[in-house]
Amino acid sequence: MRLSTVILPLERWSKSKEKWRRAEELGFSAAYTYDHLSWGRLEDRPWFGAVPTLSAAALATSTIRLGTLVTTPNFRHPVPLAKDLLSLDDLSNGRLTVGVGAGGIGSDARVLGNDPWSAQERMDRFVNFVELLDHLLEQPVTSHRGSFYSASDARMLPGTVQQPRPPLFVAAAGKRGLGVVTRFGQGWVTIGRSSNAQESCYDAVSSQLNRLRSALDDAGRPLDSIERLLLDGLNDEQPLVSLDAFVDWAGRYQSLGITELVIHWPEPNSLFDFDVATFEKIATEGLVQL
Repeated sequence: MRLSTVILPLERWSKSKEKWRRAEELGFSAAYTYDHLSWGRLEDRPWFGAVPTLSAAALATSTIRLGTLVTTPNFRHPVPLAKDLLSLDDLSNGRLTVGVGAGGIGSDARVLGNDPWSAQERMDRFVNFVELLDHLLEQPVTSHRGSFYSASDARMLPGTVQQPRPPLFVAAAGKRGLGVVTRFGQGWVTIGRSSNAQESCYDAVSSQLNRLRSALDDAGRPLDSIERLLLDGLNDEQPLVSLDAFVDWAGRYQSLGITELVIHWPEPNSLFDFDVATFEKIATEGLVQL
């Protein structure tokens, strides 16, 4: 099992860069950031762009993997996004992981002046989005006609450092989303929530993993062909209150089949307002005790 972190882009780079460097020093497997234009829970706080932030992080670090968790069609088109990702993969010397998701109905869904899409349209767009993104990142020249996203002689030269492309980690829980995982994903992402408000995070993840196994079986892929990532901090669990709490939490999800845990970097005056010393102890000692 691996342990990674999410660093929210809340501060100017002159301050934020020390977090990314420290994440590498602490031994995290990867450091991710959210790809939003603003985030509803911190809507009135400063918020910087994911691609420039990851570009700076790529130059400030040397070994830690970097990525989006996640980028969505809400305000992205696959062609310019693929060019940005090509550049990020180069800047990081092949350390990029591309987390993708269908998006939601928050501010990012309205920021371009359109009404939020229905759940059906959002998923239709997501399938088209990932399919085209996959082609763009793998091929030097792509022409593709989709219902929502298309490309005409889109050139992605000289190609990505990672071949055939950087890994795609797909956030999905439903049948069609899991179909995207089995077709294109090297990783699967969950936040441990379900439509059943009475279901615990653990039970939700267990149910989702069962559906993932079934989808992979139907696609002829073994379970170990895909990484299984749990992002903490967006449910009611509290694994960062102490080292013992983390070890208990991590052990339960390791037994369940999760291969990567992602915890939020402490941020004052937010729902991620954790003790920094405890967080760093978890980073260095947590997985050792499993």
